[in-house]
Parts: sequence; structure tokens; C-alpha cells
Amino acid sequence: MGQKIEIAVPDKSGKMNAYLAAPSGQAKAGIVVIQEILGVNPGIRAMTDSWAAKGYMAAAPDLFWRLKPNVELDADVPAQFQQGLDYMNKFDGDKSIDDIKATIAALRTRGCKKVGVIGYCLGGRLAFLCATRTDSDATAAYYGTGLDGLLGEKSKIRKPLLLHIAKQDKFVPAEAQAKVHAALKGNPLVTIHDYDADHAFARHTGSSRVPALADQADARTAAFFAKHLA
Repeated sequence: MGQKIEIAVPDKSGKMNAYLAAPSGQAKAGIVVIQEILGVNPGIRAMTDSWAAKGYMAAAPDLFWRLKPNVELDADVPAQFQQGLDYMNKFDGDKSIDDIKATIAALRTRGCKKVGVIGYCLGGRLAFLCATRTDSDATAAYYGTGLDGLLGEKSKIRKPLLLHIAKQDKFVPAEAQAKVHAALKGNPLVTIHDYDADHAFARHTGSSRVPALADQADARTAAFFAKHLA
């Protein structure tokens, strides 16, 4: 269903690859799918395809491209997971937001009047920043890491934001989750759902996936985008 495209980035340092999946007819809207630390791997491509199957034009940018293009890793292979952590620690998060802005713009130039963003893990963190730093029309973040350190930007949230939080997240302690809840409580633009699961419970495949909770979260996200990207 999908194809690889190139997107020129704002700092003019080169062109970034992205996986683009288009619906069979006219797109309802656009959705940017932000990778985990594992790159634009088969799971992220499948998620991108699933949004196209729902009628959206979806794109997953290769955010590690400045370090190594076309990274594809498997979280269930320890050495590959460690490599993903290494990429995460080395990549430039601020530049990645600019890369996501370029991806949003690329979808708009392809006829998408509204564009949403969805991200997982590292992508969940970046999705939160998209809600404060980009013109995303609606943003969904799954078990974003380090959100408690980004709450200084909460006043910049201008469009709807959906957060899926894993209560047993081994990368996000309960204290950090409580800070996120307390800081965003009462903001009518923010919806938070908690799940009795560990990190990556909604990953497309692999040992971390919890099918029932993944399906529940994905159904909520689908309803969220259907409402706010219409």
C-alpha cells in the first residue's frame, strides 16, 4: 500500500525519507506517524498502512536519518533494542520536530487540509512537543517518555491532545505520571487514558503488545481523529 518518498528538511541539510501510505480514494485528512526508538520498521509501516485503510493519508518520517538512514530494529532482540536506545540518546530532538513539521507540510501540499500526529514511546514524547510547537490539528501520544520534563510547555497546547499512559511503565515512574496528570488536569483540550499495562502495550507486534488494551487505545484514537480531523 505504501511507498518511500523524500521530504526536504527546513535546515536544508538534505532530504529525509518517509513512508507514505495513501487511501484508495480522496483522503479524509493526513496523519503523521512518529516512530519508536526502533525506526520506521515493519510495525510502524503497518500502523501507517492501517490509517490509510481508514481513509487517511499517512506518513512516517525517518527521524534517525541524520545518524543512519532507514533504521529498522526489533525490540525483542536485545542487541537491536540497545541500538535503538543509543540512537535515541544521540539524535537531535529539536531538529526532529522540524522534520515532523516538514512532514505535516508535505501532507498538506498533497491536499490534506487537516493533519494529525500520533507517536509511540520516543514518538509519544515528540508527539507532545508537536502539540506545543507545530500546527498539528490533533495529536495522540502513546506512553510518551519524559513528559514530566516538558510540562513547562503546557500553556502552548492549542489543539486537542490525547495521551495514553501505561500505569506499569518501566520507563515512566508513577511519580512522573502523577506530575503529568496534575499539570494537565482541567485542560479541556487534553484527554488522558490510563491502562494497567507496561510500556509499548500497543506496539503492532512483539512480546510487549497487550491486544485487548491496544485495541481499546486504538479505538479511542480513531474516534479522536474522526472527531478532530473532520
